[in-house]
Amino acid sequence: MVVLSRPVGHPNVFRRRIQRVYGYPRAGDWVAVASAGDDEQSSAAQARAGNSDSQSSTPGHRFADERSSPAVTGQAMSNSARRPRPMISGGDQSHEDPALKVFAYGWYNPKSELAVRIVRWSDAPPDKAFWNGLLDRAVELRTGLLKLDEITDSYRVLHAEADGIPGLVVDRYADCLSGEVFSLAAGLRAPEILRRLQQRLGTRHWLLQPAPHLLSQEGVDFRWQRSADLPPRVSIREYDLHFQVDFAAGHKTGFFCDQRDNRRRLTQFCPGQTVLDLCTYTGGFAIAAAKAGARSVVGVDLDAAPLELARRNAAINRVQVRFTQADAFGYMRDMLRGGKQFDVVVLDPPKLIRNRSEVDQGTRKHFDLNRLAMQLVRPGGVLLTCTCSGLLSHAAFKRLVYAAARSAWQPTDWNPRPTPRSVQVIGESGAAACHPVAAHCPETEYLKAIWLRL
Repeated sequence: MVVLSRPVGHPNVFRRRIQRVYGYPRAGDWVAVASAGDDEQSSAAQARAGNSDSQSSTPGHRFADERSSPAVTGQAMSNSARRPRPMISGGDQSHEDPALKVFAYGWYNPKSELAVRIVRWSDAPPDKAFWNGLLDRAVELRTGLLKLDEITDSYRVLHAEADGIPGLVVDRYADCLSGEVFSLAAGLRAPEILRRLQQRLGTRHWLLQPAPHLLSQEGVDFRWQRSADLPPRVSIREYDLHFQVDFAAGHKTGFFCDQRDNRRRLTQFCPGQTVLDLCTYTGGFAIAAAKAGARSVVGVDLDAAPLELARRNAAINRVQVRFTQADAFGYMRDMLRGGKQFDVVVLDPPKLIRNRSEVDQGTRKHFDLNRLAMQLVRPGGVLLTCTCSGLLSHAAFKRLVYAAARSAWQPTDWNPRPTPRSVQVIGESGAAACHPVAAHCPETEYLKAIWLRL
């Protein structure tokens, strides 16, 4: 059991908020989450529990004193990875102290800043019925309410906290489920969750991979896991478009199905126009623009492997796109020096803010990218600018885009005589509906997109 000063509504509990831990849970274990009530109740509960040197079978210890618990040592972390796979459901971890009120159950990892990830807000631990309801609700949203199978076979099946399973996202790509793990506890239970999803969706193959920085953030390494007969790549459809997903070369779960609706919306601006797709990855926006009748399309990305797949995707869709391997900053400056502009520009950079320490630096990068991209838009043209950084709020993203619009027309070495223009917001959007936003976890609204006319 972990004890907080008061109940919380957010599913991710930071380590500094935990007052006391009972029972020496190991990394990845289920824990009951309790509230100590007001300060007087909390003090009384701690006094009755005793200190960390107590010989009680369920001693309470201060969270900050790592020496008092074997669960926070490196050796214990290694042992936790080798022990038998934990049950997907939680066990009963109640405590006798009546002043401690259990209000939730979650997964525990003392090595992570997010020490507890709450799965169920209840004084009862998760059981089989709870898990069946959770997974059924997730599948029903995609296949029932949204009816995604009618337009695509590529969509998000589980969206972490927004679907009640923190630390795990799962995408469907045709006959394969591809999962990305963001927490130790989710990784330990992910194979069983994928098995149950396969039963509901009828898929045959699966893949699990660690998120970037999982080792530094969770204190544990997680190896790729896959079904024995997983093909190296699969073909997916999205409206009238077709793409290949290469699991060996892909980022994240393999393909960005979160931009599906934005790709569709972009096509209304593209017939007969020149289009630039910055940070094109495997060519999603570029190919959609070309298929819609764009006069010419250029896709730019720094990584060679995704660009090779982008070229194959263009060939599959029988469209002409010129893909260029280059850094987005350098490419835009070169285009401005040459006086080049485009009717439609898409700016969809990779995640630039991975933790709170990167917020300032990532915000500056977004600002600089947008300032350059605006100058590349021909008068009367359209800019679609995006961020996939969950820690950059929608309001903050809008502020930086507006600030970039005000400063974009200042002379620079690569554009000494810019023509000042007004910038109009013609729309705002986010991820496709298979990426729902949890009202109690605003970070799940990670993708923000602003449509501008310049």
